[in-house]
Amino acid sequence: MTPPPAAPPAAPGSTETWSALGTTVVLRYEGPPNPAARAAVERELDAIDHAASRFRSDSELSRLNAMSGPGPRTAIAGPLFAQAVRLAIHAADASDGAVDPTLGAELVALGYDRDWHELCAVPVAAPLSEGGDIVVYRSRRPRWEEIEIAGDPARITLPAGVDLDLGATAKAMAADRAARAAHEAAGVGVLVSLGGDIATHGTRPAGGWTIHVTDDHRAGPDAPGQTIAIQSGGVATSSIVTRRWRHGGRAMHHVLDPRSGEPVRGPWRTVSVAAATCAEANIATTAALVLGHDACAWLAEQGLPARLVALDGSVVAQGGWPR
Repeated sequence: MTPPPAAPPAAPGSTETWSALGTTVVLRYEGPPNPAARAAVERELDAIDHAASRFRSDSELSRLNAMSGPGPRTAIAGPLFAQAVRLAIHAADASDGAVDPTLGAELVALGYDRDWHELCAVPVAAPLSEGGDIVVYRSRRPRWEEIEIAGDPARITLPAGVDLDLGATAKAMAADRAARAAHEAAGVGVLVSLGGDIATHGTRPAGGWTIHVTDDHRAGPDAPGQTIAIQSGGVATSSIVTRRWRHGGRAMHHVLDPRSGEPVRGPWRTVSVAAATCAEANIATTAALVLGHDACAWLAEQGLPARLVALDGSVVAQGGWPR
């Protein structure tokens, strides 16, 4: 993976922004406005929402999680849902279980049982320590290896007592698919950002695609962070700063430690990674937050450029990430 260089001034082109999947969508492409590009992105986002959303009862994921019975649950999966589940299993395997798709029940127990905008949010600017300690350690047995997926059409079997949550991978996969679809529809180079999960496809602008990495993807280019440029591939940023809510008198966030089923409490508040795809970048950022003090060594083993922001705001850049 070629490290991202420091960014030049932004190249001219078209930018569209709207809301979907509970987050902000940014579509950038070369040339004048092209309705085909946005239409292609919207189709991909609608498809992943119907396949893998935990917040709509008619999604394939929700229907599988809701199946009754004391034993394993099996359902026929559409091609997109099967792809999302296979990617989630790959993420767990590649991260030695740090990115675990079987934390659905734990997220619900911690209050993340509805769309993010309906939760009692903790302000982004609030100290991370607000609400007291957020981790009560308990032992949790990993279950992702018990997920079975095989056949054509695919049959997915969940072990008893396990609910899927694909939040760590499905959105990034959707960004990759949306960027590819928009490029094929419009015939121009495309960048798609889904809440800071960024994918590119096709020719790049002169100097590359400029990206501002910061704690909160909704912040403007003047927010504390760093502006870089990438030539291809994807960039992902995972943070424990933005998606926080209050539940049971405690401040929660959405990145859980699979060993405890509780929000991670490590040395990092935000991690950004560049990789060949947005999905691989997002797997790495989530794993780094979970791995804590071991994250730098693990990222170095993967050969990935990374920027890690500590709780006190100090920054570690490694793997060729520009300083």
